[in-house]
Amino acid sequence: MSRSESTMNQKENPEMSFEAGLERLETVVKELEQGDLPLEQALALFEEGMKISAQCRRQLEAAENKVEILLKKADSKVTTEPFEINEQE
Repeated sequence: MSRSESTMNQKENPEMSFEAGLERLETVVKELEQGDLPLEQALALFEEGMKISAQCRRQLEAAENKVEILLKKADSKVTTEPFEINEQE
């Protein structure tokens, strides 16, 4: 898929999944890091990346809110618990 097709797909489907957003964001960063883009194209990619980043942040916040609701205690107080990743090598 070309860069312009990918950008068009982003505009056609503004609410992509979190995983798809991260994947596209990684692609945008790689393209920007190459440094061989014309200024206008680099700015457009940067803007797209910022929008995707904001969308992913909103999705993470929504997921966090759902977790807090699920952890709601019987006494109607919400307790948050840190999410710990057990990294076993």
